[in-house]
Formats: sequence, structure tokens, C-alpha cells
Amino acid sequence: MPTNIIRLLPDALANQIAAGEVIQRPASVVKELVENAVDAHSTHIKVVIKDAGKTLIQVIDDGTGMSEVDARMSLEKHATSKISQADDLFNIRTMGFRGEALPSIAAIAQVEIETRLKEAELGTRLVIEGSKIKFQEPVATSQGTTISVKNLFFNVPARRNFLKTAPIETKHIIEEFQHIALARPDIAFSLYQNDQETYHLPITKLAHRIVHLFGEAYKKQLIPCQENTDIVQIHGYIGNPSYAKKTRGEQFFFVNNRYIKNAYLHHAIKTEFEELIPKDSFPFYVLFIDIAPERIDVNVHPTKTEIKFDDERTVYSILQATVRQALAQHISPVLDFEQNINFDPLGLQEATKTKNSTTSTDKAYTSLKKFDTPSVNQKEWEELFKRINEHSPSNSTYTQLDPQLIDLADKPPLITASITPSTIIQEAIQTPSVLEQEKSENIVKMQLHKTYILASVKSGLLLIDQHAAHERILYEKYLQNIKNNTGISQQLLFPHQIELNPADFALIHSYESALTALGFAIENFGKNSIILVGYPAEAAQHNPKQLLENILEQIKWNQSHLSLPTQENVVCSLAKHAAIQNGKKLTNLEMDSLVDQLFGCNNPNHTPDGKKIWTIITLEELANLLKG
Repeated sequence: MPTNIIRLLPDALANQIAAGEVIQRPASVVKELVENAVDAHSTHIKVVIKDAGKTLIQVIDDGTGMSEVDARMSLEKHATSKISQADDLFNIRTMGFRGEALPSIAAIAQVEIETRLKEAELGTRLVIEGSKIKFQEPVATSQGTTISVKNLFFNVPARRNFLKTAPIETKHIIEEFQHIALARPDIAFSLYQNDQETYHLPITKLAHRIVHLFGEAYKKQLIPCQENTDIVQIHGYIGNPSYAKKTRGEQFFFVNNRYIKNAYLHHAIKTEFEELIPKDSFPFYVLFIDIAPERIDVNVHPTKTEIKFDDERTVYSILQATVRQALAQHISPVLDFEQNINFDPLGLQEATKTKNSTTSTDKAYTSLKKFDTPSVNQKEWEELFKRINEHSPSNSTYTQLDPQLIDLADKPPLITASITPSTIIQEAIQTPSVLEQEKSENIVKMQLHKTYILASVKSGLLLIDQHAAHERILYEKYLQNIKNNTGISQQLLFPHQIELNPADFALIHSYESALTALGFAIENFGKNSIILVGYPAEAAQHNPKQLLENILEQIKWNQSHLSLPTQENVVCSLAKHAAIQNGKKLTNLEMDSLVDQLFGCNNPNHTPDGKKIWTIITLEELANLLKG
């Protein structure tokens, strides 16, 4: 007789498995509960968070509320008031409709619901734990609904262990809160974290809501966008290109007031900004697309952040034209990147200062006299390096995380691949006499396009990226400082007051101890405001306020792309932005010092994030380039 092995899972286990699709982290709970409050026609929604949502998530609204029966039914899977038949899926105007949120939350947390209809004298209170209703009773409560979610994942410890640190989970909660608050400026919102008010957002216009969420600085950069067609209506704001940032976080699409992620539509905006912002930067935008519900499908994923359009190409073209028109009307043809407070990836500020004034000494290393770079034909050099790139051998395999990072974290490496230098590179690194011999022969180094250092070596031509080299030097120095707590602070004669949005304010305090160890001195100055009293002495040539803002952006980028502990994240971020930028003219002694310090590093081959710092073009390769 065959053995039957397929069996029906218990309801409690099935609910826990299904909850994994909807509730991935505390931010997922905030999203689902606040969206339910929006659908309940609330005029004010209050969110209370404790311990980054692990201990408590509470959402209080003044919406329509629920009857005793509806409150009980809301805990049943696929029970909803939003749709009743299949055709309703193509006419959805509400945020929720699947009937999965509350049952999924109740399956993995301890939940308490208090709710009352406007016309009812008493409300209903339910207590649920792991999908089981402990009790239900009448209660005197205000109109609307209050849902308290306690001890998330209490019965799924494996899921709880996979949650990130409190700052990261808080960051995700704030992002979800921002998505809904941006979508509905006609609703008042407030957010409290550990009994501290983070946001208090009154009913207002979209532009004011953006400023309330992200700070007063956004008043200067908002460019209105609007277009009405028979197919789609678009409205919202894009950011002035000169305020573009290194991180992609502040980019928001809403379709029928629902926040979505869509790389294809993002590309439409990116192409219009391509010639206006640096290559590795991203513009700010908050754009709303209103379209007939039957022309989209929102039932793609339980999180409802993905949408299918029946004619995505047309939406793409209209969106692109709208952004192009807005930029043309509000941006002059020549942009002044010197006024950009967020970044200076091309080193334009330093290059301009050098051009308009006498050559200044870089305090990061010794400089005694000016070095005049030999003149070269620009087109010839460009052609040379174009052909070199075409014929250059493949890059060596390297680990994503620097070995020193792993050592500092005191944990086994995530990736065990190691850098395998070629024989030539080994000779250059392992035999200091090679560089010593070159010095004795007075080999002159030259700077190419204020970006690369060139020098003749025994094997051919040494090519060094000056920014990457200085980043490696500073990284190892800062690493030693933070290990030994020996960072030297340069005190400011006139401290800088810096206004931050709540997310950045929370972020800077979560990294404060590491920043202090490196030389930053930061004091609180009221709500979401700090005073920068001092900063690392090694970065004395940089604008203190701009340096700290750049580091915050880099920390956020690292959080999204690299799994780095707190201290390593700060060390990498500071080294990247304190290093001399490409576009900075170096003297002969500065180049000598930079090369000597680079090859004195423990790992002179790559930057901490794996970028190659230098290469050697052999004599044979050079000879091949000149063959007919």
C-alpha cells in the first residue's frame, strides 16, 4: 500500500508562513496599519514606536471605526470591506484590499484592538496572541481605531533574530511613514519614537508637506511638474539638479496615491537629468501619476509596491516630457555646481580655488613648492588610455570587504576570496628598493588631468588614481585612530548649526560614538538640530559642515549596498570624503609623499570598497600601442 505524505498544515503554522510575505520587518506593520487608517477616512493618524518597533507599534486614528462583528471579522484571512467580486480588482482606489494585513500581524505578535463607530456609545476591545483571540469585551473609547502590536515575532524567534540594528529598523519605519505622509497631505500625521516626537505634520499642501518631512533646505530646490492628458495626469515636484545627492532614497513615485517602485519610470527621469548632474548622483522627486484604475494592475505582490500598466511606454514618454519641460522652464543652461552643499564628486570647488588663487598647501601631506606639469596633447592621452582599457587584462579577484574591516569587526570574513597581484605588482609592493631606486634616479612624476599620477618604473608606466590612493591612506590612518581612540579634533572658532530631517538626526546619533572617536565634536541644539563644534584635524582643508553632510549621505549609501558594522561604515565614509578630490592640482612633493604613503599601506592595491587604485602599463603594452 502507498504511503500518503501530503497533509494539511495547521492554521496557526499556515498563518505564520503567509505572514512572512506581508510582514517582513516592523516597518511592514507600520505600512499596513497606517494604510488601513487612511482607508478608514481618518483626518489625523498617530504612530507610536518603541525599541524600533520590536517592543511596540501603535497606530491611533479618528476614522470610521468598526462594529463588534467587523472587529472580529477583520482578523479572519481574506476578510475585507474593500472588494466583493473579481471585477473590483480593476477599480481599486483604496490602499488595502487583500484582507491579509491584520491576520498576518496577529499570527506573529501580541495584538490589542480598540475601536468604536461614530454612532455607537461603546466600542470593542480585542486581545489576540499568535492568531488566538484571548478575549473580547465592550470598552469606552474614542471614535476610530487604536491597534497596538507588541513583541513582534515573539513566536517566531528565527525571524526576530534576522532583524537589523535599531537604527536601521528605525530608518525603514521612517521611510514607510514618509511614503504615506507624502501621498496624503490632506491628513494630519504624527510619529513618536521612544516617547519623543519625531514628526508633527498638519494638514497642508504637498510642497509644505515635503518641507516638513525633509527640512527647510528643500524650499530652495523644489521645481513644480504638471501635465494633464487623456491617458494620465502627472503632478508633483522635482529637485533642482544642483541639489542632487549620492543616495537614491529621496525619490518617490505615487500611482493613484499609492507609493510604488518602478525602475523603468525612474529611467525616464534619470535620462532628463543626465547632462545636469554628476554621473553617480540622483535627483530628488515626488511625482504623482493619476490614471484610470482599469489601466493598471496593483495585485502583483502582497506589499502592493509593484504595479503593471497596460501601456507603460506611453506613461514613460509623458513622464519624460513633463520633467524635460519643468527643467527647461526653471533651470538656466549653465549650472553652478559650486553652490551644491551635498557633494563635490568632481572636485570643482577645489579646482576653482586653485585656479583663482595662489597654490595652497594640502594639510594632509607635505608641500614645499609648486610643480609645473609637463604639457601633453590631450587627445593623444585620451586615445592612449582608451586603447589601454581595451587591451588591459581582467581585474584581479578581490573581496568586497577589506580584511582590516573584518579584523576590526572581530568576526570571520563573509567572503574568503583574496587579492592575487601579478608578478609585477608583487615586485613593486614587496620590494621597496624598486621605489628607492627610482628616487635615486630623480624620476619626475607628472599629473594627468589633475586626476592621475604618472611615473616611469622598472616595468613601464605606473598609473595611480590620486583620490583612490589618498582614500586608502586616510582609511588606514582613521582605522588606527578609531582602534586606539586617538582621533584629533580641530575645534571651530565659529561652530556650525546644522538643521537635519528627523531620519538624519536619528542616524547621526546612532553613529555619534564612532564620529567622536575620529575627531567630530557634536552637540544637540533643539529638535532635529545639532551644533558642529569640531571635526577631524586631518580633514582641516574641507568645509566642516559639507564634510559631515557628505559623510551622512555616504553612511546611508553604505547601509544600502554594504553590510558594514557601525565603526567601519564611518571610517570608510570619512576616508572617501576627506580624501583629495580629482581635479586638485598637486605639487611635485605632494605627489612624492602620496606615492610613498600609498606603498607604505598594508593594502595599497584597492580602496576599502574594492576599487583598484593603481596599475602598471608594461613597456611591451606601450610598444604594441605604437605599432602600425
